[in-house]
Amino acid sequence: MSIAARVGDNLSKAGLLTTRYGLALNVLWIGRLKFEDYEVENIRPLVTSSPLFSSFVEKFGERNIARAVGVTEISIGALIAARRISPKASTAGSLAAAGMFVTTLSFLVTTPEAWHESKVGPKLSIAGQFLLKDLVLFGASLVTAAEALRSARHPGCR
Repeated sequence: MSIAARVGDNLSKAGLLTTRYGLALNVLWIGRLKFEDYEVENIRPLVTSSPLFSSFVEKFGERNIARAVGVTEISIGALIAARRISPKASTAGSLAAAGMFVTTLSFLVTTPEAWHESKVGPKLSIAGQFLLKDLVLFGASLVTAAEALRSARHPGCR
């Protein structure tokens, strides 16, 4: 194997590790923040404008919804990080994260505060820019799900 191929393999492995554990840390951290009052305030416009969440907010309250989302995110982050112990659990966590990020990306459509109106065309607000990062996290979730699934199907390839 050439030096370039070995370097490429090592970079790929390092990138995948960074992607997996960076994704897990982000999801865990974001989940933990859902227990802070300021984060309940931050997500208010997102969940109250969302057809998916607004009825739950009315029924259970913003704080309880934020905490339920936080517990879910912490669980997902832990599953993603469990790759060495259980590739199947990590696959499930990564796929759950992908679903979570699709949900948060839908807020770009349902949250009026995500956009600034201008004569040139729509422009993302700070809230919209915050949500757009979830596109990259969605892709990272798909990459980690695929790798964990391959590992689960071929246990010797850990």
